[in-house]
Amino acid sequence: MADPISYFLGMLMLVFALASIVAGIFTAYFGSGKSRAVGAILIIIGLIVFVIFLYGAGILSSFMGEPTGLLNLKGSIVNGVVAVVGAVVGALIALGIFLMAIMKA
Repeated sequence: MADPISYFLGMLMLVFALASIVAGIFTAYFGSGKSRAVGAILIIIGLIVFVIFLYGAGILSSFMGEPTGLLNLKGSIVNGVVAVVGAVVGALIALGIFLMAIMKA
């Protein structure tokens, strides 16, 4: 079993990177002036964190070597992603049942 800190760091980096990239894309596309610059910075920060995440997952080990110490997330990535996907699917099912019950009443 992987360390709970590995789960936390892995999911933190993955979600932060994806949210930062998506927010940066929206800000750069819909913003004007300084907002576009902030969007570009968000995209760059998200990409950097995503590369660190890929390194910790062992995907970039052929280029950057094996991850060591706290960044060694190999055992926790699959379990963490499966847990998050399971939580989202469960929440969507519960939301669907709730909406059906409300609409029928």
